[in-house]
Amino acid sequence: MLEDVTKKIMRFNEDRDWDQFHSPENLAKSICIEAGELLECFQWSSEYDKEAVCEELADIVNYSILLASKLDVDLEQIVANKLKKNEEKYPIEKSKGNSKKYNAL
Repeated sequence: MLEDVTKKIMRFNEDRDWDQFHSPENLAKSICIEAGELLECFQWSSEYDKEAVCEELADIVNYSILLASKLDVDLEQIVANKLKKNEEKYPIEKSKGNSKKYNAL
């Protein structure tokens, strides 16, 4: 699934000649901007517009896929690597039901 979505995103950007604007720095900024827009969906209330949340989340994922491509990294592999590190930092027996950071467990 991720491969199909990545191809569609890359094609969308190629068709518009937008790669010229997609430096790693610009993509990282765009991820942060979109994350701020996602947070804005929850700014004043725990109630939210699910469609708006999904749109902002999609923007974050799109820019993340573009950044991974620009950096020539396998997004699935880096997520798997990070999950493995997190499993080591947050063993189930210490972290289950606990929101403390790993160094405070």
